[in-house]
Amino acid sequence: MIKSRICDMLSIRYPIFQGGMAWVADADLAAAVSNAGGLGIIAGMNMTGEQLRAEIRKLRAKCDKTFGVNVMLMSPSVAEVAEVIVEEKVPVVTTGAGNPLVYMKKWIAAGVKVIPVVASVALAQMVAKRGASAVVAEGGESGGHIGEANTMALIPQVADAVDIPVIAAGGIADGRGYAAALMLGAEGIQMGTRFLVAKECNVHPNFKAKVLKAGDTSTIVSGRRLGHPIRALKTPFSRKFAELEKDPNVSDEELAAFGTGALRKAVVDGDDEGGSFLCGEVAGLVKKEQTCREILEEITAQAEEILEKAGQFISR
Repeated sequence: MIKSRICDMLSIRYPIFQGGMAWVADADLAAAVSNAGGLGIIAGMNMTGEQLRAEIRKLRAKCDKTFGVNVMLMSPSVAEVAEVIVEEKVPVVTTGAGNPLVYMKKWIAAGVKVIPVVASVALAQMVAKRGASAVVAEGGESGGHIGEANTMALIPQVADAVDIPVIAAGGIADGRGYAAALMLGAEGIQMGTRFLVAKECNVHPNFKAKVLKAGDTSTIVSGRRLGHPIRALKTPFSRKFAELEKDPNVSDEELAAFGTGALRKAVVDGDDEGGSFLCGEVAGLVKKEQTCREILEEITAQAEEILEKAGQFISR
């Protein structure tokens, strides 16, 4: 049994977080992960405060375990979402795409465990000093918004820099990645791409099919020109976006407008042409649809077997 400080801190069986994927991570998926022993997380990015409140209550009708809400700090509804988290007594908050310090004091005072997603040592140290319970250190292999450092380099540096637990994210989809993350100094992992094909995940079937067919070179990074790079599967939309951002005749406003609504088109509509199918570089390892419980049990068993055999590489 793999156990770390994060298990006791959050009262979860497995130190495994489900990523707070916008338009994807709803009450159904989060409840299934939490009921199976991990930390299920509702994505607050695409919701108003009242929409989030309804989703939290839907989850609580399905699950009495610890769960979290992911707050995307770029969201136009972030202020009202932050208030709903306090009002609904959400146990855990993860944050992404920005600096959460403006909201952390209020959340911590309300008893919320705040676990920011960070892409650098500097931000990890900053939030740790302000009372973060842990950090999710996310490498650039992940899907969605990404930083520049890769997981292999980022995790040990963040682990050395802070005393709070570090959760590794980016490029992890099986027990090998899980075991490697622990050896790098992490005390748990976060996965997004693997849960895209969970049976309880409500994404459009086209999205799941694309993930299951993906290979090692199936993703592309775009958006650096706008200051918010994202990783997605290669599709007509993502290739066109990458072309447009290289064109000096296309303004930033036109580029942003071209991308508006593309994620919803992928998740909800399964739009092959106009959808942005956010997905991690590790998609090539995801080959089957399973329940959340099966995913958690399988990846844990794989990691335990690998860790138990690790001594074979030591010669005395």
